[in-house]
Amino acid sequence: MSHALVRILRLGGYVPVTFDSAEALLEAGGARDAACLVFDVHLPGLTGFELYERLASTGALPPAIFITAYDEPESRSQAEALGAAGYFTKPFSGYELVAAIARAIAARVPGTQTQ
Repeated sequence: MSHALVRILRLGGYVPVTFDSAEALLEAGGARDAACLVFDVHLPGLTGFELYERLASTGALPPAIFITAYDEPESRSQAEALGAAGYFTKPFSGYELVAAIARAIAARVPGTQTQ
């Protein structure tokens, strides 16, 4: 899935940076430089939600989008409570993901618009 996301994001004009695990992202400390974060809800180790909460506890974060193979009402509610910029269930449209990322970035940067 990670490789497919990288291809989709590159085609959308983004430069994705991936990590093998939540722990690897935490060690790298690169989340603050991201324009938008995309987390899988069901990661091994920390969940995507736990990772987001841990990152948020250290300060402001870029917008986040969550993806999951299991569309559970609790997950949708948790994503909403965290202020997620998007929530997608697999399979999802790459076009819709790229559009959600563009909207999230535009909402964060005054004076920008998306198509």
